[in-house]
Amino acid sequence: MDGGMIATTDTLVRFTGVQKTYDGEHLVVKSLDLDIRKGEFLTLLGPSGSGKTTTLMMLAGFEVPTHGDIFIGDRPIKNVPPHKRDIGMVFQNYALFPHLTIEENVAFPLSVRGVSKAETKERVAAALDMIKLGNLASRRPGQLSGGQQQRVALARALVFNPALVLMDEPLGALDKRLREHMQLEIKRLHETMGLTVVYVTHDQGEALTMSDRIAVFNDGIVQQIDRPDALYERPVNSFVANFIGENNVLNGVVENIEQGWARVALDAGGSVVAQAVNVSGAGSRSSLSIRPERVAIETGDSGDATTNRLPATLTDLIYVGDHTLAILSTPANPEFMVKLPAGSYAGLAPGQDVYIAFRPEDCRALDPV
Repeated sequence: MDGGMIATTDTLVRFTGVQKTYDGEHLVVKSLDLDIRKGEFLTLLGPSGSGKTTTLMMLAGFEVPTHGDIFIGDRPIKNVPPHKRDIGMVFQNYALFPHLTIEENVAFPLSVRGVSKAETKERVAAALDMIKLGNLASRRPGQLSGGQQQRVALARALVFNPALVLMDEPLGALDKRLREHMQLEIKRLHETMGLTVVYVTHDQGEALTMSDRIAVFNDGIVQQIDRPDALYERPVNSFVANFIGENNVLNGVVENIEQGWARVALDAGGSVVAQAVNVSGAGSRSSLSIRPERVAIETGDSGDATTNRLPATLTDLIYVGDHTLAILSTPANPEFMVKLPAGSYAGLAPGQDVYIAFRPEDCRALDPV
């Protein structure tokens, strides 16, 4: 599951056998074992109801595990209240106090920790300077834009130098351009301050952009945890392949497996050779995964004998700026996608009969979800 488990000396947070149920029957989180290393940016990614936010809330102290333990360093924290866990939190709704100024909002975590007025003033000034809002210190949250409010929430979470920063969908309320800007800003702060960040999102593009590692959740279980490039290029099952990035699926039955390669007979006819990544063996069902940018469109009747080729009909060409998305209908998949580099689709037109071609090493044979 884990793309290189972390050595214990590097581990800041550890979940061991953690389970969570709200009704005594249905497990929202199922036997979670997870190590988070010091200084890393770990994203918990998954659809709604997958267990990622519950995991974050247990780490924050707002939910208590039904079973298992959570450690920060060597210290079990299951019975430690949230305000004593040395954790900064950033939420989607900012959670700023509307009646306090920006300066007073950022100072709040220091006041509850009994920090002196002189040190508080110094730390707040540094935090506001860090987010480039020092000139707005006397304003109230309602006088700021959404992006500015989120930066204030970030400063408030960092002002007391926490060992760990948790972020729950912090950019979900922002527009696309501002969200992308804040992604870079948060990543910059993570790197320059050496923060340990645990970040929850359902946006896989955001996770790929920001993370050192991503834990992909589904149905209360971590399906795979790895670097963004490894998750995209080497998904271990059909759920991860379909959830991370765009993906084409072809279904069939494994005919044979030899030296790590599987030949799969497609349900719609024909066969494909693919990497045997996670398949049960000959005679088992398999879901083949092929990324749209790894497929070529060929118009001739002959091709490379080592390449998989399937007949298709081009149904649409969609201009997307840096590439053109071709939609093709094949017997095995009526909406097969191919990403074509900008300007490379001359001679192609909707309604045209063509072939899709892809190398066996770019196709992964996986057990169906």
